[in-house]
Amino acid sequence: MFRSNKAGWFFILPAFVFLGLFKIVPIGVSVLESLRQTTYSGRSYFVGFENYVYLFFDDPAFWDSFWITLFYSLIVNPVIIIVALAMALLLNENHFFTKFFRTVFFLPTAISFAVVSVIWSVVLDPYYGLANSFLTLFGLPAQPFFASTAQALGCLVFLNVWRSAGYWMMYFIAGLQNIPDTLYQAADIDGASAWKKTWKITLPLLSRTFSFVLVANTAFNFLTFAPVYIITKGGPRGSTNLLMYESYKSAFVNLDMGRASAITTILLGIILVFSLFELKWTKAGFEY
Repeated sequence: MFRSNKAGWFFILPAFVFLGLFKIVPIGVSVLESLRQTTYSGRSYFVGFENYVYLFFDDPAFWDSFWITLFYSLIVNPVIIIVALAMALLLNENHFFTKFFRTVFFLPTAISFAVVSVIWSVVLDPYYGLANSFLTLFGLPAQPFFASTAQALGCLVFLNVWRSAGYWMMYFIAGLQNIPDTLYQAADIDGASAWKKTWKITLPLLSRTFSFVLVANTAFNFLTFAPVYIITKGGPRGSTNLLMYESYKSAFVNLDMGRASAITTILLGIILVFSLFELKWTKAGFEY
């Protein structure tokens, strides 16, 4: 043990420096920029909260993007967590095949979101894609996928689940491996079924891991950008126009940095509210 906590602060100082440079400072710059307006000539001037007032009261494009982002997050977050938890429960035991399948399910995480987006844009191409080739092979009708307003957001959810579930699965497996075996042995002596052991032991003692995964996954999904930019460009007809892409369009297409910064600041506020709610909801009430 260190006799003084100064050594501990010294070791974590680099982490604080990088956190400040690459997280805190950019957030502060974004907040300040959201209070300004930039003309096409490049002149910037202070406008206070005018950008926010415009977004909330006079900008239907913002609200359309807001509701699409909220709907997308409310679907993709629980699906990813359920799939990741199910895979972790199935692959927690030390059988000869578990390491192989853990690797297989984790591999999509090693691929960047941009590459994943390109791969699935080719697979789900409505005219020449591999998915429709299989569908027609079995006598099923070809699907428009990303070209359909009814299917594009669902395809985006599928893409995100395919890429992210294996990553969060590893966190759940780590949490499962930290649960003492003696608890399960005691439950076996009491004659508890596998379902009761899962419901009464595994899930309650996994609450801390679940809390972290839920909050981190929520923040990640609210900031989804790459597949929208690469595949759909917010379409068709705005059906996948998430807030991050709306902010990008405002900044680099319409050259309205004030509106773009206001959107990202609002998005950060939404993530903060959701995170606080989720932390309170998943507050661990069990110790082991």
